[in-house]
Amino acid sequence: MKTEETTLDKIRTRPRFKMFTHLSKEEYAENLSKYLKKHKDEFSGNVNKEVATIWAQTPYDNYWKPRLSLRVEVEDDDIAIRGVFGPSSAVWTFFMFLYFSFSILWMTFFTMYYVEKQIKSYEFPWALNASFAMLICIAATYAAARFGQSKAKNEMQKLRKFAEESTLQFEKKKD
Repeated sequence: MKTEETTLDKIRTRPRFKMFTHLSKEEYAENLSKYLKKHKDEFSGNVNKEVATIWAQTPYDNYWKPRLSLRVEVEDDDIAIRGVFGPSSAVWTFFMFLYFSFSILWMTFFTMYYVEKQIKSYEFPWALNASFAMLICIAATYAAARFGQSKAKNEMQKLRKFAEESTLQFEKKKD
């Protein structure tokens, strides 16, 4: 028995997928809008012929609320649909900024401590403690991201269902 992996099964290990369709950009956007209107109690979003952003309706709104971003592109005379699951771009950018900032500060403070030890200076006795504080901040940022992901698990499953039901049916079968 041969088991085939569908396009959307790949999102279990990474939150993105790419598939080809026989529909035009306009037809795909129209079908996606109809599906979204049909399930307006469950999902919200913005759809146009280039990009669509979909999110699950919930009574609460947390910082890691997942979204499904769909981009329709032309590749070699075929229409490709690229999907990405994740938080809003503002949240994603904020967390990357925190990681970057804390990492740079950790390197700076640790370098200050190391150079101070090498030249036997005692101008920055706090540098080693500050570098440990930055490691704690990096760990706290990671913990906040993992906490947000765990809170959004049900919404991610709903978005996967949305992607399967609204998009997978239009996948172009390989010849």
